[in-house]
Amino acid sequence: MDLAFKPVVLWTDILIFILVGLVSFFIYTLRRNPENRNRWREVFSTKLGMSTFVIIMTYVSVALLDSLHFRTELPAAEGQSSEQVYYNNKVNSVLDLMLGEMGERQERTYSSPFSLKSWNRENIKTETGDTVRDYPELTFGGQHLESPDDQAIDMVLQSFKGIFSGLILAGILIGIHWLLLKRSKSTQPALPWSSAWITFAVIMAVFGWLVTMGNLYHVLGTDQAGNDTLYESLKGIRTGVLIGTLATLITMPIAISLGIMAGYFRGWIDDIIQYIYTTLISIPGLLLIAASVLLFQVWINNNPSYFEVGLEKADAKFLALCFILGITSWTTLCRLLRAETLKISQLDYVQAAHAFGVSHLQIIWRHILPNLSHIILISFVLDFSGLVLAEAVLSYIGVGVDPAMASWGNMINLASTELSREPSIWWNLAGAFVLMFTLVLSVNLFSDLVNDAFDPKTKLEAA
Repeated sequence: MDLAFKPVVLWTDILIFILVGLVSFFIYTLRRNPENRNRWREVFSTKLGMSTFVIIMTYVSVALLDSLHFRTELPAAEGQSSEQVYYNNKVNSVLDLMLGEMGERQERTYSSPFSLKSWNRENIKTETGDTVRDYPELTFGGQHLESPDDQAIDMVLQSFKGIFSGLILAGILIGIHWLLLKRSKSTQPALPWSSAWITFAVIMAVFGWLVTMGNLYHVLGTDQAGNDTLYESLKGIRTGVLIGTLATLITMPIAISLGIMAGYFRGWIDDIIQYIYTTLISIPGLLLIAASVLLFQVWINNNPSYFEVGLEKADAKFLALCFILGITSWTTLCRLLRAETLKISQLDYVQAAHAFGVSHLQIIWRHILPNLSHIILISFVLDFSGLVLAEAVLSYIGVGVDPAMASWGNMINLASTELSREPSIWWNLAGAFVLMFTLVLSVNLFSDLVNDAFDPKTKLEAA
């Protein structure tokens, strides 16, 4: 039996689910390490920690839903055999299903938020055959209205409907979680779950309102090609989350291994590693990234047979960009870990381990690496927000994410010319800015709490 859809698995889809598996395994291993578990509990014992974590997990959940791709089956053509099945070249995701028809409601050109007419004047023929220059009505935005005068009351009613739906769903999920907490027999002080529940309820109410209104109006207007700006902004979440996580995960192994080797073994190994990262630092990072991306773009253009649909090309370029950002971003953390390893390797307990004949690998694993964990963890969280902003900058200069892939950087790049119009078109920039600002701010606030919980210097100053 043929399926009505064909699953599409991109390389970035595989990597993001591997990442989720690794995070799940890390959470499971916390049970065996009471010290780290208590430190993480300090992070979540604050209302700010709970709220920011819920916001971050919302972004991650949207990215996961947008990473389950598929192609729908095309209707059978005349004379087509029943055994032949063809699929649409357009790749959809589970997030597209949740957003309804928001991504399919394409207008001709710009339209402002909640507008019923286009932003630009066009020549319109009247019923009498005369040609007048006026603002044409939109094809989809507000077309369910019997009269334009009904828009105000309809927006109020639909807003109540969307918010109420979101709150009902949030109430069900919060109730299930409350029952699970009530059945658990934990002896430790309760975490501020009320802050997490309130944040989650607000997010679900906003999401319910956006989905409801977004399928009736263009909440954030449309861009030059007539695409819904709200839809493009939500689709850009996956790009922002992936480029922050994948590039950071590529950076970490390189920085950790080379930094510890340079600080622990010293001598000629330290000289070689210092020479490598000094040379890499001396090259302007933006030029190096741009040259690498352009070289890979040439390879993609010369090998079109490797990609079945256009999204696979965009995904390959995106994965290359993550790899290039990771390769060029490890030097700062490497220098920091090298300096810290130089200090730790001279401590008494490390020298005692050498005297007892403990191998270098065991010393690094048991004594060096655990004392660097707070630096690695804090750097991971901080690098994430920095790479999200880097994607926007690279897309702005034309060497970032492929234009076929939704991203905040591409939206900001397009908005650079729209703001100079009179009157200016601001909603494309606003959609990308609000979502990017919320993600980066939440990550930075959460990283401050992680720093306070894991940094030994902070503990000493507090004591």
